[in-house]
Amino acid sequence: MKMPRPLLFLCLLLLVTPAFASSSDLAEGQTSLVIQIGIVLFAAKLGGMLAQKFRMPAVLGELLSGIVIGPYAFGAITLPGFPHGLFFPTIAEIPVSPELYGIATIASIILLFVSGLETDLALFLKYSVAGGIVGLGGVLIAFVAGDLVGVTMFGGGFMDPRNLFLGILSTATSVGITARILSDRKKMDSPEGVTILAAAVFDDVLGIVFLAVVMGIAAASGGSDGAIKWSRIGIIAAKAFGIWLGVTALGLVFAKRVASMLKRFKHASAYSIMSLGIALLMSGFFEREGLAMIIGAYVTGLSLSKTDISHIIIEKVHVLYDFFVPVFFAVMGMLVDLRQLASPAVIIAGLVFTVVSVFSKVIGCGVPALFAGFNLRGALRIGAGMVPRGEVALIIAGIGATSGILDGKMFGVAIMMTLLTTIIAPFGLSATLRIPGSGTRKADARGESQSVDFDFPSEDVAVLVTDTMTHELQAEGYYVRTMDIEEGIAQVRRDDKAFSMRLDGARLTVQATQDALSIVQTSVFEAVAALNQSFSKLKSDFDPSSIQKASTSQGAPLGIAESRVVCPSCIVLDLKADTKEGVIRELLETMSGNGRIDDLEMAFADVLERERSMSTGMQNGIALPHAKTDAVQTIAAAIGLKRGGVEFQSLDGKPATIIVLLATPRKNPGAHIQFLAGIGAALRDEARREQILAATSAEEVVRLIGV
Repeated sequence: MKMPRPLLFLCLLLLVTPAFASSSDLAEGQTSLVIQIGIVLFAAKLGGMLAQKFRMPAVLGELLSGIVIGPYAFGAITLPGFPHGLFFPTIAEIPVSPELYGIATIASIILLFVSGLETDLALFLKYSVAGGIVGLGGVLIAFVAGDLVGVTMFGGGFMDPRNLFLGILSTATSVGITARILSDRKKMDSPEGVTILAAAVFDDVLGIVFLAVVMGIAAASGGSDGAIKWSRIGIIAAKAFGIWLGVTALGLVFAKRVASMLKRFKHASAYSIMSLGIALLMSGFFEREGLAMIIGAYVTGLSLSKTDISHIIIEKVHVLYDFFVPVFFAVMGMLVDLRQLASPAVIIAGLVFTVVSVFSKVIGCGVPALFAGFNLRGALRIGAGMVPRGEVALIIAGIGATSGILDGKMFGVAIMMTLLTTIIAPFGLSATLRIPGSGTRKADARGESQSVDFDFPSEDVAVLVTDTMTHELQAEGYYVRTMDIEEGIAQVRRDDKAFSMRLDGARLTVQATQDALSIVQTSVFEAVAALNQSFSKLKSDFDPSSIQKASTSQGAPLGIAESRVVCPSCIVLDLKADTKEGVIRELLETMSGNGRIDDLEMAFADVLERERSMSTGMQNGIALPHAKTDAVQTIAAAIGLKRGGVEFQSLDGKPATIIVLLATPRKNPGAHIQFLAGIGAALRDEARREQILAATSAEEVVRLIGV
């Protein structure tokens, strides 16, 4: 079987990188760190891509890639320059270097900071009684069940920090998978879908509160068997909860003032990074107080979530998120001791913990749903939708492992539960959604959920409309929560109105009940109208010739790569057509006859569509008609000479005598801009234009425009 190219590249990378390790110019520790991060990034991204290929979340692939390259697997293989393997511990507490784990810690802070920013605080405080009941029931039942599993399998009392950590791990819910399945099944805005997504907010907030309390207890007990006085436990819990609640309250009260201060930096990138700086400071404060760093990061994000800059911060920090977070999950995988994971005792405990975790969510969330207007069918759907654990569970497990609370066996059990519940969840939820019939006892007062598709001319236009629509809704107080960035899934809600959006290429699919459908249609219409008005104003008030006048290019010829786009067989020395449309078709027919175009009519339509938006007639007799189209596989160009000139609505009003037509693949545009800029600069030279018009062969034209 042929090895996939990305995997082959990774293997070559593992073999080649040791050669750099012996460099004497850099400190050994720094050299090792940068090489490790490079390997981790490639492995994590490859693992994430493979997981998504099988319709699983990228986090699973990133975690498994960490296990594979970690110090308990291939990372322990001796290589030149790495006598102890690529990944090796330098301190006893963790099986990776402290520098690499420090990078992972920053990643966890970024992840929880963004999670806090995306939390709908108003929903947690006042909206959706059903979601609150379901979320609270799921957290309490799952926490108790997880703790009791620890008591049964590993001993110790109920208040043993190890067992308390297992309880917290059971409470987490990752709705990214659930949201994708609900979107695929057109159930995002069903009563069950709305309740699941609302309950997930309660899980996030209450899980962080529980973690704050448990970290306080763990700090006081020093990871012992938890045999401390109940009065002492009460004081510790009150202190932990008090710090969390106090800082959160202060953050919410002063959030707008903090946002105003941040906006003084003026540039969005600047104040977004400064907000992350605040999150890091708060993370350090919480750690100093005996709580977890991620609690401080989450509180900072939660405090800023209702400010007018929250969505901008999310957008700007997303690049850091994409870089750091895969590293975190890969490092979490490296902490997994495969010897422990292969132990029969760990396997049995992991399976027991997984079964209990699944049923605790199904029962803990499903039973309360029966008292919130759902029938058994709907309760099963809600319970199944709350099953998958994910990012937060892994972070909590990592905190437990590195703080010495969870040993290798218990950490392996936690990882196994997280993996299995994430894998099982899609099948369970899909099975319950296939059961015919309504999930509520009474008909939904909002009406049946409908799916409406909005098809736009291109993916770029779809993104513009969606972004404009999102910003206008946020300005009116609607909350937009991104459920799955990779799948383009988001939920929009305000009070009792909610709908979901999914952007797939040039199509925006919206799921909404009848009462919210008018909001959707109006939002899309207003976004399109706003963009149309902006572009109309741009077209009428902006002088395109000013771009040409501002150019300082001296008319240099095309470079080697750009000149290869034009072949002599696609040059027409004497165009026969006398109209713009005729010239474009004549050049396209020449390209088609030379096998450069797959679909002539599609290419013709795409070039004319581009011409209708703004003429490509430049100055001094030059015209550059072009389009990104699916009619070509590779970038291709043709040149036509019309010595008598043809009307092209040029900027200077003169007829076009040299027409260069460019067709570029829509999905892989390559050097589209570079070619247009190069040919425009080359033809700005008057002497060269005169020589081209006097040329007697196609080869001479190619020579004149090229290097």
